[in-house]
Amino acid sequence: MKTKKHSIKNFLELLAAILLLVGLDQYTKFLAVKHLKDQAEIALIPNVLYFQYLENRGAAFGIFQGQKWLLLGLTGLVILGVLYVLWKLPAERKFLPLKILCFFLVSGGLGNMIDRVRLDYVVDFIYFSPIDFPIFNVADIYVTVSMLLLLVLVMFYYKEEDFDFLKWKQNKEQERAE
Repeated sequence: MKTKKHSIKNFLELLAAILLLVGLDQYTKFLAVKHLKDQAEIALIPNVLYFQYLENRGAAFGIFQGQKWLLLGLTGLVILGVLYVLWKLPAERKFLPLKILCFFLVSGGLGNMIDRVRLDYVVDFIYFSPIDFPIFNVADIYVTVSMLLLLVLVMFYYKEEDFDFLKWKQNKEQERAE
């Protein structure tokens, strides 16, 4: 059973993580604008990794170009879904990896959401050339790596019954019993 103290602790941990992670994302974007906008790309590792400024008005791989409100809405829904998972997440140690991944997912979504609201585009600046990967940013790393690790956890670490805490009917019955 979750206590009020546990919920407050979770909220404070989430707030601290978001401030740190979103702050890092926004700071790197600030540096990208300051040092890369209207400049030639910078090779960190020639033929592999570059800093290259891009104003992305779409989502991953350039989809939904110019669809700011759709992207804000989708991002908002995902963030609300992740916050719901965090709210329902049991206090057990086995769920710590899931909790951390949720922190990164929310932070990544918020980092890019801030750009869309403030600038009407997302500042991207990291380019990985061997596979001609789209230019991305720190928030994108949070989201992509978190989703990949979440997939691995769901496939190989957690069992289906570990997610019973998310089942609506069971939660309602549990709340009535308390």
